[in-house]
Amino acid sequence: MPLSFLKKRKSPLWDRIHSDDATRLRLKYDTYYHIFEEQSGTRVVKDGKEFVMLSSNDYLGLSNHPKIKEAGKRAMEKWGSSTTGARLANGGRIFHRELEEKLADFLGKEACHVFSAGYLACASSITGFADRKDLLFADKNLHSSLWSGIKLSGARCERFAHNNPDHLREILEYEDDSVEKIFVLEGVYSMEGHIAKLPEFTKLAEEFRAFVVLDDAHGFGVLGNSGRGTADHFGMTDQVDVLCGSFSKSLAGVGGFVASTREAIDYMRSHSKQTIFSAALSPASCACAQAALEIMQEEPEHRARLQKNLERYRSILSDLELDTWESETPAIPIVLGEKEKVYYFWKALLEKGIYAIISIAPGVPPGKDLIRTAISAAHTDEDLDKIEDAMIYAKTKI
Repeated sequence: MPLSFLKKRKSPLWDRIHSDDATRLRLKYDTYYHIFEEQSGTRVVKDGKEFVMLSSNDYLGLSNHPKIKEAGKRAMEKWGSSTTGARLANGGRIFHRELEEKLADFLGKEACHVFSAGYLACASSITGFADRKDLLFADKNLHSSLWSGIKLSGARCERFAHNNPDHLREILEYEDDSVEKIFVLEGVYSMEGHIAKLPEFTKLAEEFRAFVVLDDAHGFGVLGNSGRGTADHFGMTDQVDVLCGSFSKSLAGVGGFVASTREAIDYMRSHSKQTIFSAALSPASCACAQAALEIMQEEPEHRARLQKNLERYRSILSDLELDTWESETPAIPIVLGEKEKVYYFWKALLEKGIYAIISIAPGVPPGKDLIRTAISAAHTDEDLDKIEDAMIYAKTKI
């Protein structure tokens, strides 16, 4: 038996880990981190039961497109699995440059840098440009990746009410004109499905000489000409200084990007630690993203199917008088307002073979506890029939 005075003293951090309520409740109600054994199109299988996936961001339904899968295979055969390092350390590859050039051209920007994760890209869109002496103005409902970038930048940040240019103006009028100002916005807010009021925000940016960063992860592929995104949707690409986004939504892959002028991208490569020290995007991920980008432009039927599915799904929710928070996009919340209602609604959907996800305060504002759903071009009429039946049943449980 070991002597007590020889035992290693445990860090007090272990007490915090053992007593954490958030983890205890998550495990008790089993709401997140589920594992599926199979996937085919919009159908997934867990513990032998099949579900229709209603929380994926595969908006254009391209994750199983044969051209994308073939592109990934060819890239692996030619280049292997990884470049095994950061691009600053052991260089990029020609496939990085090719994807960046095609993305920049598609988005109407001079240059682009691709990342191994959308989270890294969005954080870098802040850390690559903001200085400690700058002043950031951020929509209070921004994605976590942008808040990470804001915190890491060291710059002072003022929050304004969600998608509210009037509130932003009120804050701006109290600030020193000489301070460098940066607006941080999302093109489409992923939890709410709201489209940014970009014309009003860019007008304020011009008036107050602010630099505009737009995360368009959920607008890219959905809005604008051939899916060029929110800025293109409003004809305001030139008024947005930096565009960033993810490959894991409409491009159905992994990775992310930041696009701007050539000078700005070079500046970011010098100043963003997330850009400098993160491993390069893999050959297969680059190839899949490039193939998906080409499909977006060559096969408009995917966006047409998405709109058709979206119209039917909105009709289903409207007929049931479910609150969708005035969503304008395929990211559609079902706001129930109370944690208990959300849980029982979610359990009822699972019972009927529909997989969605819960989001409760503080992840959403108080009183906005919701089921987060997303429609895909890949959803079939049979899927939508099943979703409709499940929604009718779930409403009876609250």
